[in-house]
Amino acid sequence: MAKNTKSVRRFRLPEFILAALVLFSGIMLGFASGGFVINFNSVGFAALSSLQKGVHAVTGTVTGFFTAIGDLATLKKENEELVEKLKNYEFFQRSNAEIRKENERLRELLAFARRGQHKSYAAQIIGRDPESLYSGITINKGARSGIRKGMPVVAVQNGIMGIVGKVVTVGIGTSLVMPLYDMQCNISSRIQNTRDIGIVSGNGSVDAPLSMRYIRKRSQDDFSVGDIVVTSGENENYMRDVAVGTISKITVLDYDSSLDIELLPVIDFSRLETVLVVDQGIPNDLEPDPADEEVPRW
Repeated sequence: MAKNTKSVRRFRLPEFILAALVLFSGIMLGFASGGFVINFNSVGFAALSSLQKGVHAVTGTVTGFFTAIGDLATLKKENEELVEKLKNYEFFQRSNAEIRKENERLRELLAFARRGQHKSYAAQIIGRDPESLYSGITINKGARSGIRKGMPVVAVQNGIMGIVGKVVTVGIGTSLVMPLYDMQCNISSRIQNTRDIGIVSGNGSVDAPLSMRYIRKRSQDDFSVGDIVVTSGENENYMRDVAVGTISKITVLDYDSSLDIELLPVIDFSRLETVLVVDQGIPNDLEPDPADEEVPRW
């Protein structure tokens, strides 16, 4: 039994020493070759990389959030600026369209003014009172511009010159015009085709038709609805052959020897902006333009 114990001790001690030497040699070899250092570096690099990646993700999310807020504010400001520019563009477009229309109206007036036999003054309407019994139209020309009481006032619409009324009050820089539809306005007129003469009067409202009286019943078959009525030129209150209106209705009255005739004015007063005040005492001093040859003289 003792023999066996001794043999076991001899067997384990050398093996233990050998194993310790091998282990010690391996550790020394590992440190000598740098294997353990590399492994530690790899483990540290992996851990640090993961940490940096997480920090970068969080930082990127926060930065992106605040950047998005800044971009949204910038876009909102740019959108407001674009909306304002669009409004300005639309305003200028409307202004240019209005200027072009105004130029066309003025060119048309100038063409008629050049063809007229008398001196005329262009004026803008700056006020009106169509609801009153005495319906006045205020224009921006007065005595300073040569306007006098009693001067006839005409306008051009759709290439046709028509009667507006006459000046009844003159100020220094403005004048009051009694329009054609006023109840106190009476104009000596003729039916253009037949030359029958009568008196055209207003009925006190811009929407009411004009009345023409003193046309004999026996002339009824010589004219019809749609015929034009023009100024007669008598009494020198208005120029001759300027359009007043078109016949819209003819009524035969049993108790009257004259016809009751209604007219529609050739001038649309609701759209009237610019007029010509004519001075029949002064010849026209404007040079004619060959381009105005199609415009009738008056």
